[in-house]
Amino acid sequence: MSSNETRIELDDRVPLVRITREFDAPVEKVFRAHTDPALFAQWIGPRDLTTEVERHDAVTGGGYRFVQRRGSDEFWFHGSFHDVREDELIVQTFTWEGLPDHVALEKVRLIDLGDGRTRLETTSLVDSFEDRDAFVAAGMEKGVVEGYDKLDEVLAG
Repeated sequence: MSSNETRIELDDRVPLVRITREFDAPVEKVFRAHTDPALFAQWIGPRDLTTEVERHDAVTGGGYRFVQRRGSDEFWFHGSFHDVREDELIVQTFTWEGLPDHVALEKVRLIDLGDGRTRLETTSLVDSFEDRDAFVAAGMEKGVVEGYDKLDEVLAG
């Protein structure tokens, strides 16, 4: 896998999406980009959306809420941080407020590859294969790939 290739895999046994991506940045910087609200807003989601963070308390037991906008359209998201381990792990829920009954459980692992490189491994588990497939069909891949490309830019800055 090259340093900028995003791999997205659908598990055929459970309704789970697995995302793997490497970054040319140390674990500390990648972790901070996930937990610092100002940095998070710069990279999350596709390029055609702007993000405003209302709340982002990235600690065990904390929570978050943010809005993404395209013209007059608004997409609100929120969740809870179940477990946050510095430079290692973030376990959180993820909810698009347009479908509040469809909550994903996400786990973000950061792996130090040495030489200032990091592998990010994310899993997102939902209630059903139908929910997972709808999530993917709604443009998740574009948002993830473009978001991680923007994260490369944030990490280089």
